[in-house]
Amino acid sequence: MGRRDSEGEADARARACLTAVAPPGDPWLGAMLAEHGAARVWAELAAGAPPPPVPAGEDQEPPPEVADMLRRRWRTWSTAAGRVDPDGLLADSAAAGIRFVAPEDPEWPGRLDQLDLPGGRRSHGLWVRGRGDLRNLCLRSVAVVGARAATSYGTHVASTMAYDLAESAVVVVSGGAYGIDGAAHRAAAAAGSTVVVLACGLDVDYPRGHAGLFAEVARTGVLVSERPVGTAPRAPDFLVRNRLIAALTPGTVVVEAALRSGALNTASHAAELNRVLMAVPGPVTSALSAGCHLLLREWQAGCVTCAEDVVAQVGPLDAVPPGPGPLRVRADLDPDSARVLDAVPRTGAGPAVIAVASGVSLEVAMRSLGLLAAAGMVERCASGWRLPR
Repeated sequence: MGRRDSEGEADARARACLTAVAPPGDPWLGAMLAEHGAARVWAELAAGAPPPPVPAGEDQEPPPEVADMLRRRWRTWSTAAGRVDPDGLLADSAAAGIRFVAPEDPEWPGRLDQLDLPGGRRSHGLWVRGRGDLRNLCLRSVAVVGARAATSYGTHVASTMAYDLAESAVVVVSGGAYGIDGAAHRAAAAAGSTVVVLACGLDVDYPRGHAGLFAEVARTGVLVSERPVGTAPRAPDFLVRNRLIAALTPGTVVVEAALRSGALNTASHAAELNRVLMAVPGPVTSALSAGCHLLLREWQAGCVTCAEDVVAQVGPLDAVPPGPGPLRVRADLDPDSARVLDAVPRTGAGPAVIAVASGVSLEVAMRSLGLLAAAGMVERCASGWRLPR
């Protein structure tokens, strides 16, 4: 398992704080992070200082109206930053079993780096909940998305396809919504693991009716969000979230979608990222298959009807490499994580108590506990974290 040095810890801490004040994937903020690093950007934001400069591109300054808009945006973020308690944010997240994954961390999915492409809007960092390892889960994965108001035909196809994919060790990624998403997650969780990408804080069960499903997913897979704890979803957040679903996987399957559908938004991101785009045909009389037929007719999506078709379209899926990923033996531990593991009692303790007992910072303890959980070396309990029974 990799470890963060002091500079990496400061960067991750700053990125975690930025998720509480700025929208996910903001290109201007992304340019500042690339140029100056997250620690400096957060420090100046929290201090109410002016925004650090970013390269204008082609020696051109932005028009005055754009520059004024950016200054107003920075002031809004700065005001919000003044209300953020970094220690409280991290402690509340740890108490909810949620860890923060930064772009340089071992658990960071490499495919997300392609969001650096023009217009791609790379993620500034991810909040992750669950015992799975996000990076390894996404290596062999396919996104399965579709309508919320799905028909019995759509839910049957999604369930069968997701179950068969999971039985073939292919992880299903989707958005956790009612309808096609929920059917795919349930079937995949029954046969293997699944990844839920949410548009809200991971302590907020949205939709509420999927609270039990999300708890089940966390036992073997993960839930992912760019939003910190306590954040309720807003309508624009779902469209921003969709780019992650498309980026995390080598291919996206649309099972059912109307002509105006969030699933088509996910499909557009998949096409922009040169991912394999697939669609399931449906009855020509069904409005919920019209979007799929559009993808087949005008977007050159591959026609798929079962898991075997999906695997054939995507091609050979990556095997899990021997590099960074879930720990298998104690010998893989770095010194800090070994101390954290030694400090975890069988009866359970909170992350702050474990951090003090192990002599590491709360951030290091949180990170280590998350990866130890992914390795099956510790588990969540009512009082915090404990050794597996």
